[in-house]
Parts: sequence; structure tokens; C-alpha cells
Amino acid sequence: MVGIKGVIQLPESIFAKIKPVLEEQFIFEGELTLKTRFLEDLGADSLDIVQLLSDLEDMFDIKMPPEDLVNIQTVGDIVDYIARHTSPAQ
Repeated sequence: MVGIKGVIQLPESIFAKIKPVLEEQFIFEGELTLKTRFLEDLGADSLDIVQLLSDLEDMFDIKMPPEDLVNIQTVGDIVDYIARHTSPAQ
């Protein structure tokens, strides 16, 4: 997949891109929002998170060091992370 690093992306655009990935990987009865929590709402375990982040790294051509993963609790957290790490100002 062609990466999109260096392209300014709005959070809404990032969310629109990752939402189908989340819907495919997790069974969730409610509405996926930026406030959706991975553990509590999606029932994700550590293997689910690792697989998701691997998919997103490929999709957005970024690397997520393990120490950064501690701060990712919600869909909004991952959207913000991607937005920060795909901006041209890096």
C-alpha cells in the first residue's frame, strides 16, 4: 500500500480511513466515534491492538514505538497520533 506520509491530514479524514479497518477487526454494536475505547468498548486485547497498529503503520507509512502505545486508549488517541506523525513538519 502506498504510504501517505508527509501529507497534511485532518482528523476527520484519518477517522474515515481507519473506521473500516476498525469495523472489520472488531465487533461493536454501537457507533464508532473518536471516544470509543479499545479495551472497554471494543473488547480489544493486546494482540488485537498489535495487529491493528501494524495495519495502521502500513496504511499511513509510520512507525509506532512501543513506548507510544501506552497513551493510546481511544480511537481519537490513534487518530491524533497519526495526524501528528504524518504531518510534513516532522
